Amino acid sequence: MINLRDILYVRLGTRDLEGAQKFCTEIVGLQAVERTADRLYLKSSASHHAVCYFQGEPGDHTVAFDIKDWSQLGAALAQLQSAGVPCGQGTAEEAADRHVEAFIWFNDPTGNRIEIVARPHDAGKRYFPSRDAGITGLGHVGLCTTDPARDQAFWLQHFNAMVSDWIGPCPLLRVNPRHHQMALFASQRKGIQHINFQVAEIDDIMKSWYFLQSQDIRIVFGPGRHPTSGGNFVYFEGHDEVIFEYSNSDRHIVGDLENYRPRQFPLHPTSFCMWGSKPDIAEFRD
Repeated sequence: MINLRDILYVRLGTRDLEGAQKFCTEIVGLQAVERTADRLYLKSSASHHAVCYFQGEPGDHTVAFDIKDWSQLGAALAQLQSAGVPCGQGTAEEAADRHVEAFIWFNDPTGNRIEIVARPHDAGKRYFPSRDAGITGLGHVGLCTTDPARDQAFWLQHFNAMVSDWIGPCPLLRVNPRHHQMALFASQRKGIQHINFQVAEIDDIMKSWYFLQSQDIRIVFGPGRHPTSGGNFVYFEGHDEVIFEYSNSDRHIVGDLENYRPRQFPLHPTSFCMWGSKPDIAEFRD
């Protein structure tokens, strides 16, 4: 069993680094901390970065998790290799590019690239947002899957992932007490379905909702409240049509974890929002 601690960063290909920087700093409220000819690093917390845009194809996405025991990175690679999972060890140059000491990578059954990181770098300076959106850090990702049951079994077999709830066949997975760090949504493609940033309170969500409208940003869902995590939210379309979410989810699953029973919600708009907002997101529709 490979024990993961938390989600760490996402990597996104783009043909327009300047546009990515403008949107993520002026609209999302991330802080640009490093820019090279083919890289853009953006932070949302004490970690060096939460998002890295690289010069490449839009849709080329990676999600990274921090391994709980850094000394077990080699054992994790050996376990994946013995199971026949496509995987490999990152080079020293690639690790430097990610601002970590070491990492391994693998492809899940859908073909999504996942990285497992040891000793990620923290930043010497605190997160100072370019726009005060109330962001407290990277919360979770929605990940596309061509077979939710198959990919759920993969994560539960190899990792310390646990199901918090289902919406239709789609599991919301956690590797720590927070309700979920990853949700698998049925799709015909691979890649990141949405990127969530946690904010401090509902006031931050509502202020951003008005701000996004004033900037003519396409809002695709919300404001609303999730029945699963209990968090308030708003989703909006960003650079290269990547969907971003703000939420203030604070539900933790603690106590008698052996007897915790995930809830089953139908694949219906009411399972995504208890207030009545309807999503304009393909993977959220029945």
